Amino acid sequence: MDKKLKVIVVGATGKMGQTLINEIVSDESLHLLGAVEHPNCSNIGRDAGEKLGLQTNVNISAELEKITKADVLIDFTRPEASIDYLNFCIKSNTSYVLGTTGFNEEQKKIIKNASEKIAICFAPNMSVGVNLLIALVEQAASILEHDFDIEIIEAHHRSKVDAPSGTALRLGEAVAQATKRNLKQNGVFHREGNMPPRNISDIGFSTIRGGDIVGDHTVLFAGEGERIELTHKASNRSTFAKGALRASKFISKYDHGLFDMADVLAIRK
Repeated sequence: MDKKLKVIVVGATGKMGQTLINEIVSDESLHLLGAVEHPNCSNIGRDAGEKLGLQTNVNISAELEKITKADVLIDFTRPEASIDYLNFCIKSNTSYVLGTTGFNEEQKKIIKNASEKIAICFAPNMSVGVNLLIALVEQAASILEHDFDIEIIEAHHRSKVDAPSGTALRLGEAVAQATKRNLKQNGVFHREGNMPPRNISDIGFSTIRGGDIVGDHTVLFAGEGERIELTHKASNRSTFAKGALRASKFISKYDHGLFDMADVLAIRK
C-alpha cells in the first residue's frame, strides 16, 4: 500500500478489541486511528494498548463522532450497537468490517441497504480456516446429501450470548444451499423428550457453552457404517483478528458493496 490504512476499533477493551489492536500495531500497513468504548467504560482516556503493555498513542474514547478521516471501522460488538456504528460509517463514508453476530432479519436488511453507499465485509466468522471449512462443507454436503444425516456441533465460552453461533448458522446455510434445503424449514435447534424419527432432510444443531472455549465447530456427516467429521477449532482470537484485517485491506479497494470472507479469500464458487 502507498499509505497506511487508518483503522477504528470499537469495543476496544474487550478480548476481541484488544486482539485487534495488538495485530494492528504489529502491521506496518495499518494505523490505529481510534479506539472506542461505551461512555461508562472505566478505561476511557487510557492508552488503547495499556492492557497489552503497548503504547499506541491512541486513547480510548467514547466519542466516535469526533474521530475523522478513517478508512475502515472494525466491529465485533453487539447488534444494537452495530447499527449505530453502521450509521456512523455511512455519514463519514467509512468502510465497515462487521464480525458481530445475532442480527435479526430486519437488521440484516439494513446492513444490505447500507452496502449501496459504503463497502461492507459482513461475516459471522473472519477466520481463514473457518471460511475454508464452509467451502469444504458445501462440497461434502453436495456429494453426501442423500445418504448421510448432517449435524452441526458448536462450542463457545460461557459468556457467549447468541446460540447457535453465527458461524454454526452459516455452516447450516452452506449445507442448505448445497443440498437445496431451507434452513428455516429444515433446521432442528431443539430436541427433548419423545421425538419422532430423524428426517433425512433435517439439519441438526447442538450448542455447548462453557469455560473459555474460543470457538469449536464440527459438521458431522453420519451414514450407515461410516461417519465423516469436518472440524475447526480456534485456540485464540488472533485468527479472527488477522482475518478482519485482511478483510479491511480488501474492502478498502471498493467504494461500496456487500462482501464476505469468501470474497476476501477468493473461494466463492
